Amino acid sequence: MMERFNVLVRARDGTDLATDLYLPPGDGPFPVVVGRTPYNKNQAAFAGLASGVNAKGYALVVQDVRGRGDSDGTFVPYVHDGPDGYDTIEWVAEQPWCDGNVVYRGASYGARAGWMVALERPPHLRAMVIVVSPSDPFVEFPTAGTSIMTVSWHRLTDRRLSQSTAGVNWMQVYEHLPLITMDEAAGFSSANWRQAMTHTSRDEYWDFERYQNRFTEMDVPVLHVSGWYDDEQIGTPINYIGMSTQAASDGARDGQRLLMGPWGHGVNSSRKLGEVDFGPSAVIDMEGYIATWLDGTLGRAETDVPRVRIFVMGRNEWRDENEWPLARTRSTDFFLHSGGSANSRFGDGKLDESPPAADEAADKYVYDPNRPVPFITQPTGSQLGGPDDYSAVEQRGDVLCYTTEVLDADLEVTGPVRLVFFASSSAVDTDFTAKLVDVHPSGFCQRVCDSVVRARYRNGPEKAEFMTPGEVYSFEIDMWNTSQVFEAGHRIRLEVSSSAFPKYDRNLNTGEDIGTGTRKETATNRVLHNAEHPSRLILPVIPPA
Repeated sequence: MMERFNVLVRARDGTDLATDLYLPPGDGPFPVVVGRTPYNKNQAAFAGLASGVNAKGYALVVQDVRGRGDSDGTFVPYVHDGPDGYDTIEWVAEQPWCDGNVVYRGASYGARAGWMVALERPPHLRAMVIVVSPSDPFVEFPTAGTSIMTVSWHRLTDRRLSQSTAGVNWMQVYEHLPLITMDEAAGFSSANWRQAMTHTSRDEYWDFERYQNRFTEMDVPVLHVSGWYDDEQIGTPINYIGMSTQAASDGARDGQRLLMGPWGHGVNSSRKLGEVDFGPSAVIDMEGYIATWLDGTLGRAETDVPRVRIFVMGRNEWRDENEWPLARTRSTDFFLHSGGSANSRFGDGKLDESPPAADEAADKYVYDPNRPVPFITQPTGSQLGGPDDYSAVEQRGDVLCYTTEVLDADLEVTGPVRLVFFASSSAVDTDFTAKLVDVHPSGFCQRVCDSVVRARYRNGPEKAEFMTPGEVYSFEIDMWNTSQVFEAGHRIRLEVSSSAFPKYDRNLNTGEDIGTGTRKETATNRVLHNAEHPSRLILPVIPPA
């Protein structure tokens, strides 16, 4: 392997971008994998990655994004990544050690940056490997466009070098109001954070960061990779579907592949997340998988990978499919029921396939933003939650629990999960959260997937539409995707509440501006489930083979 460090690639505006080269043995030329990072290319991890990439016959190029690490310029997240990525790819294509085939590979920040590059359509971009990609603003975090936990990421990426996030009481920071000065509460100043908190509805400010409304403009095969517990998971299936159906050419549409494992944001790193062990097959030969797909896509070999490969949790096995969502899915309504006391897991909330009766009583609880329902997570935004045990949280009276009877046979749920429900509030604005839980015979209450709707944005995040207190409204929550077998002897549970802190910022229930509001009020919220208001959890059930 030949290495060259801090090669300066000049962007079109004259900014020098520091770049490291890792070339395989031999005379070349080689196909080249390009990665760009805000997290410092001078890491041992990249040298390790280079060994794996080089062993497959590919050169690796790693570059610090503008304004980070050894690259010149000013770092403004995503603003320059499209043009800078284009210029880097075309520079690589001109080098004598490149055979003209350039692949972009990025994870997390680098993944969304890759979509920015694809929109620029550099002529020598032949394929992309996109791992744990963030979505457009308001897709993952529909309450304010971003999670308050990303303030810790703004601390990490403050200035040129990666900053320490240790020594900060982040849980205390997340309680700070107003949100717009949360950076100050964490001991630093971030113009990027304050801009985000100035634009807490989806307006033209966010256009530079959006790509999921522009699949028709992109013309590149993509291997999409994520995990069921990736805290940015929702974007990967969206992107696979969007590119498979809307990309600019038949070749690009046919060239999409999807890989979903039992992983968090750090994909393929462990067979175990929290207390759940997904078995010995959970970790795969990722470099071999990627190389097999790339070799076929670039015409280097007669190889390919399945269109869709998913890990089925609970059964803990891999399965190949032809599409996503699966064509054989049976969309099944599980209706909410109670006698009006679904509060906590000790209440009378039930979940089954029978439509509710005309006279079923609504469930009521008080949401106090001074005492939000906790979302179990580490304190920084590097990974939000996992298959955690919510049995203690479910003892709270402000958490409604709707539970099936004990299952007498395995039930596979694979695909997008949704909640359609009817609710009212004493407030003009409040949140409703939903969580799918696998209740084990031991009492372990495993989070499967979840999400939230902010009432003011129930019809979309472009414009606030406040409620009339006491009036009943229809809501829908996209609870993301899963592939989970609820085993015989287990039960399925739905949690409904009004907060999941600190994953989502607290709704203060007052209708004030999200970024600058500080006044808090309690809200009495009601969830209705009767013949006129058939609230239901919609599960993608896969019939037994």
